[in-house]
Amino acid sequence: MSAEEPRTATAVKESCGGQQQSGFDSSTGAYHSLTQLCENFRIPTRHDLDTAEYVLSQFPNPDHADSRVALIDSDTNQRVTYAQLHRSIRALASGLYHGVGVRKGDAIFLLSPNSVLYPTMCLAIFSIGAILSPANPAYTVSEIAKQVRDSGAKLVISTPEEQHKFAQIGVPILLTARSSDKDSLCVEELIEGCDPLELPKVKLTQSDTAAVLYSSGTTGTSKGVILTHANFIAVMTLLRWSIYEISAQDDIFLCFLPMFHIYGLAFFALGLFTVGVTTVLMKRYDFQAMLQAVEAHKVSNIPAVPPVILGLVKHASKIKCDLSSLRRIGSGAAALSKELTEEFRLKFPWVELRPGYGLTESCGATTFFVSNEDARAHPASCGMLEPTFSAKVIDIETGTALPPYKRGELWIKSPTIMKGYLGNEEATAATIDSDGWLKTGDLGYFDEDGFLYVVDRIKELIKHNGYQVAPAELEAVLLSHPKIADAAVIPVEDEESGEIPMAYVVRASGSEITEQQVIQFVANQVAPYKKVRRVDFIGAIPKSAAGKILRKQLVSDAHKQQTTSRL
Repeated sequence: MSAEEPRTATAVKESCGGQQQSGFDSSTGAYHSLTQLCENFRIPTRHDLDTAEYVLSQFPNPDHADSRVALIDSDTNQRVTYAQLHRSIRALASGLYHGVGVRKGDAIFLLSPNSVLYPTMCLAIFSIGAILSPANPAYTVSEIAKQVRDSGAKLVISTPEEQHKFAQIGVPILLTARSSDKDSLCVEELIEGCDPLELPKVKLTQSDTAAVLYSSGTTGTSKGVILTHANFIAVMTLLRWSIYEISAQDDIFLCFLPMFHIYGLAFFALGLFTVGVTTVLMKRYDFQAMLQAVEAHKVSNIPAVPPVILGLVKHASKIKCDLSSLRRIGSGAAALSKELTEEFRLKFPWVELRPGYGLTESCGATTFFVSNEDARAHPASCGMLEPTFSAKVIDIETGTALPPYKRGELWIKSPTIMKGYLGNEEATAATIDSDGWLKTGDLGYFDEDGFLYVVDRIKELIKHNGYQVAPAELEAVLLSHPKIADAAVIPVEDEESGEIPMAYVVRASGSEITEQQVIQFVANQVAPYKKVRRVDFIGAIPKSAAGKILRKQLVSDAHKQQTTSRL
């Protein structure tokens, strides 16, 4: 079967031995994946296999590695072949071990935007058994200090531009590039000066910790998610299978997702190298630069987040770049509404839009769409369970497992599920039960065909007069208005009803839409208890690097306004 031949969920089920039903087992209350990994895509069981060895073992053979391009820097057009990448990983691993003294189990704090060096640093760290702990370069000094302290980092790798943030932290620093500080050692020098053949023999197992990633903390305190080599190997096997089975092996991918986030790390710093594709790399997301990169490099595949989809829809009529090469866009990290999905497909009919669902705690995986046909038939869904996954939908009040179309908390189980939260047994026990089920905190349901629908975060549901109102539903309505560029909905305390929905709205360019017009627009489309009761206009909706709305920041702002108005 050619890479471009459409494959429906049914086709993959039949080719891999699956069955055609919802996947719900009434005797156990669990949903099981309706797709299976085929014989040549089994998760490796070899106990002494590590993430870096697995990735490198899938590189193109030496006859093609010199000519096959792995990475292209969109700013400089620098190209890195698979052969060059292989050598750099091994040379840096040798330098970290012999030159810097990094040992198995040492945590390394990495502060850098996307770069062609980023995958090399990650894979070199993994190959010597050290533990990667990446962070957002936008973090403040106090946020950095907290993660360095919590992760127990023995070494910091930082860009020269961010070096000043570590002045008072007291951990040795390795810079990513040469700087005016002549006494500082840098990654580039280690790669150039170390022998890749002197890679140390470190005994690693799949159960060893590979990385500690910190959850975004959008609804609470950020926690260190422990991911093992087994977690990464499992998720990369799923990614390889999905590319070979579903996508095109000659795709050109575009990366602007931050590699310090699980979505970008799993895809671009690790997984895609196991397929041998080419990735065009952007330092950070910029809408116009993204369009130009698609045109210049004939990009065909973009893993993205909802704000990117929204931007394309809102600016579709003004786009002047040639996007005809684009075949697929994925969406993850946050919910994608049915309304936005359908509007995107209307304006970009030649592009397949395939939403998915995953968490840092599940190494970025959980659900996906096997085909564009399935995605179009289920526009509000985020796909079906990936191979190896099981799920339950648990009634929030009674704790019972629910059948299709019943809403409850989504629980998942898979080889990709985290080991736990670093140094936080209480949070781990509250999140993973004794049978290994991860409680996601997301409200959702499955339909009769096994497709998952995520409604919202349970903690973010607005309790109004005993009813539950999902902010994501109201946001989808707001974003359908042509005079609204972006929106977020939060709960605000109310003496009579408990909480009321409040909307933060970003006006479209030239728009003068009023609060009353916004309230009436929503009221015309939802039940009375769901109506937005208050609107504030704002310049931009605060979001995490992964595109999630930072609701607790907006709640805090609203609370301050409410307190001030009472004085």
